[in-house]
Amino acid sequence: MPMDESLLDDIIRRLLEAKNGRTPKQVQLTEAEIRQLCLTSKEIFVSQPNLLELEAPIKICGDIHGQYSDLLRLFEYGGLPPEANYLFLGDYVDRGKQSVETICLLLAYKIKYPENFFLLRGNHECASINRIYGFYDECKRRFNVRLWKTFTDCFNCLPVAALIDEKILCMHGGLSPELKNLDQIRNIARPADVPDQGLLCDLLWADPDKDIEGWGENDRGVSYTFGADKVSEFLQKLDLDLICRAHQVVEDGYEFFAKRQLVTIFSAPNYCGEFDNAGAMMSVDDTLTCSFQILKPSDKKGKVGFGNMSRPGTPPHKDHCISIDLPSLLLFLLYDECIIQLVNLNFSSLLWARGDRDDERPSSCCNSMPEELTSFLEDEMSLEGIQGRNARQTSVLHLDGAPNGDLPCNLRWFSSFFTRAFRSASSSHWVVVYLDGRPQLLSESSSWIHLDLQYGNMVSNRSQLYQMVFHRMAE
Repeated sequence: MPMDESLLDDIIRRLLEAKNGRTPKQVQLTEAEIRQLCLTSKEIFVSQPNLLELEAPIKICGDIHGQYSDLLRLFEYGGLPPEANYLFLGDYVDRGKQSVETICLLLAYKIKYPENFFLLRGNHECASINRIYGFYDECKRRFNVRLWKTFTDCFNCLPVAALIDEKILCMHGGLSPELKNLDQIRNIARPADVPDQGLLCDLLWADPDKDIEGWGENDRGVSYTFGADKVSEFLQKLDLDLICRAHQVVEDGYEFFAKRQLVTIFSAPNYCGEFDNAGAMMSVDDTLTCSFQILKPSDKKGKVGFGNMSRPGTPPHKDHCISIDLPSLLLFLLYDECIIQLVNLNFSSLLWARGDRDDERPSSCCNSMPEELTSFLEDEMSLEGIQGRNARQTSVLHLDGAPNGDLPCNLRWFSSFFTRAFRSASSSHWVVVYLDGRPQLLSESSSWIHLDLQYGNMVSNRSQLYQMVFHRMAE
């Protein structure tokens, strides 16, 4: 059912008018308006192929992650639709503060200009991911869970790849060992949830790796990494010139790989308020010449995402650093530079988290979590519960474990249940994980930050603070 054009224009106008100064204000569309955006755009997605066949000139953008002000900056630089054609490579929601405004403006433009404005699916356009990394909480806080489910139905119909003038192949993640020809992408059925493995999973999750040849294990715990040799082999076999993808933070907003046969584009500068990366938009002209427009990172840290990280916080008091026997996990949750939660968990009986390595993606069996743990996570660690408790109060959950002493693989995923409670807060937060007598720090980025206590090696823009924390814990 077509959307009323005057209503659509009014929604776009309100979303664009949110820009007043450096930070856009929140735009409270009605639930009915957002639902109509989802339903109408879903019909358009399904009517168009899973492998979009597009023509240059076109502008290509990478991850946005709810950084609505930066999305508006991209349109300022590139021109509002239909002044320019656009292709977005996915990851519109999660982590940033305004995922709702971000996805609503993109869906509105898709409806308004269906043949000039294109959206691909990212790995965060998936219920099992955005349930954890912020979008669910934003929908629940501002509207309700029903609306989040409506978004999920829409996301399940997004196309997953685009081919520009038969020479530039675009997707969110990367290549797949299963991908032999482009008809395989065309034939992926929709609507579809993202599986744990296979072609669709790889297109959304895979990463290039300059240090390997062939296919390798992905540190994310899902999909693969691939070497430059696989890029060259794939391009030659399919007579392509370039692979264009997103999915990874890169310092300059774009980064080439495999002798400029692959380019990564990331369009969220100062990602999560923690990184000093630039954002980028790639313009492809009629001759398929590629150029880049750069969104420079702000000098002011903490504008978006997790809050200002520039000044050191107070390290945990030694009294809070209890000693425990394995198998167990000790997490310190810091908020407003004070410990507010101390959680001592025995995980060995939680079979839903078993595996070979850390995993950013929840396992398919996560729905079988013990009810006791689910209740604790939802109630004790909710944002409202945290803000309402005394800054030094301790909350401890004890779970009985099996005698084999196994620890879970999904520590990064598990910690996200805690850290997502801070998603809407403007203050600093960290999770310190204490394993095998050695502390490690877990950030909301896709990778672990390690400190080797013996040699003191650490890469972090808050290394002094981290060392204070870790050394105090090690005393």
